[in-house]
Amino acid sequence: MRVRKRFGQHFLEPVWAAKLVDLIAPRSEQTFLEIGPGTGALTRPLARSGARILAVEIDRDLAARLAAELPPNVTVLTGDFLEADLLPILLGLLPQQSARQAAADGQHDPASAAPAVRVVGNLPYNVSSPILFRLLALQKERGLFTDATLMVQREVADRIAARAGSREFGPLAIFTQLDAEVTRLLALPPGAFRPVPKVRSAVVRLRFRPQEVAIPDPDLFSAMVRRLFMGRRKTVLNAVRPFAAGLGASPEAGLAIAGIAVKRRPETLQLSELARLAAFFASARRRSVL
Repeated sequence: MRVRKRFGQHFLEPVWAAKLVDLIAPRSEQTFLEIGPGTGALTRPLARSGARILAVEIDRDLAARLAAELPPNVTVLTGDFLEADLLPILLGLLPQQSARQAAADGQHDPASAAPAVRVVGNLPYNVSSPILFRLLALQKERGLFTDATLMVQREVADRIAARAGSREFGPLAIFTQLDAEVTRLLALPPGAFRPVPKVRSAVVRLRFRPQEVAIPDPDLFSAMVRRLFMGRRKTVLNAVRPFAAGLGASPEAGLAIAGIAVKRRPETLQLSELARLAAFFASARRRSVL
C-alpha cells in the first residue's frame, strides 16, 4: 500500500480496528459519517452491521478501491472533508421522514438514535484540529450528529478533553465542550498503525448536546477566546485588554460584571464565566454602533 505523506496517512491495524468498532457498537438502523476511511479498516466492520455509511476519502486511489470493494450500504465520496458538500448526501441516507424534517428546520433530536448521524474517523495528525472545527460548524448548522468517535494524536486528545485549570485547557477544549460532552475511550500505541507514527494516539468520543451556556454572538465569543489564549501566561486583565480596546470597552468593567478576578489566568476560566464576559463585550459593541 502506497502511503502519501501529504495526507498524513497512518492506517489502523485490524486488531485495533476491532476494538474500536466494539466501542462504537454500530446498529443496522444507524447512519454513519466516516472521515478518512483509508484502507477501510473501520469501514468494513461498520458496514457488516448493516448501517448506512458515507465514507469521505481525500486519496483518489484509496477511494476508488473502497468504492469497488465495499457493499452497497457504503457510499464513498472522493474529496476533502474540509471542503466537501456533505449535507445533501447525508440527508439522502437518512430515513425519508427524518431527512425531510432535518432539511426543513435544521434541527434534530439527539435522543432519537435511528435517524441521526454518528461520526467516526481516524483523523490525519496534521489536520485534526481543522477537521474537528469543521465538524463542530456542521453540527451548529444542522444539528444532525449524535456523537463522534475520533482517533487523534494523544496531545490533541488531551487538549480536547482538558478541563478549566489545566495546562492543556484552551480554545480547542472550549469550542468542543460548548456543544459536546467529551470522554476518552482508548489509548493506542504507535504500533497500532502502519506505517508506525512517531507519536501516540487516543480515541475520544463527543456526545453532542444543546450548548451548555448561551452564546448570543458566536463570532465575538470565538474572537475573544482566541485573543485571551494568545496571552495565556498573562493575567486575564492584560490578556483581554487589546480585545476590549478594539471595541472601545473597559476590560475592568467587563471582568467585574462577569465576576472574574483580574489576576486570574485565562486557563482557569469556566465556560459560564467566558460566556458572561463575551455577553458584556457583545453589549458594548451594540452600544458603540447605536
